Amino acid sequence: MVGGIWKIGAIALAVLSLALCAFLGHGWYMAAHDRDQAIVDLKAEREISAQYQTAIREQNNAVEALAEQKRGAEQRGKVALDLAVANGRRYDDAVARNRAATANTCDEAMPVVNDILEAIR
Repeated sequence: MVGGIWKIGAIALAVLSLALCAFLGHGWYMAAHDRDQAIVDLKAEREISAQYQTAIREQNNAVEALAEQKRGAEQRGKVALDLAVANGRRYDDAVARNRAATANTCDEAMPVVNDILEAIR
């Protein structure tokens, strides 16, 4: 009878060991599956991050190009303003030179008009 109890105990221990191994094996499988899923998610996030970095780089390049265009426009505006100031001074000088001029006919007025037009050309 003692021999039968040991057999039952050995079978129970074998079943318990098998169940424990199956449980632990399933745990290892789940851990490996989670790891693989995390790697896939990481790759996807890295791809999205790379796309964001590319978009930011393109946006920065566009901003730099716009800044360069703005600097060029400001320079052209300054040149145009300087030219307008110079033209205004020449016009004022021509008007001052011809301030005393009087004309009753078109022929008398044309030299004054030509002088003013030449001054602002």
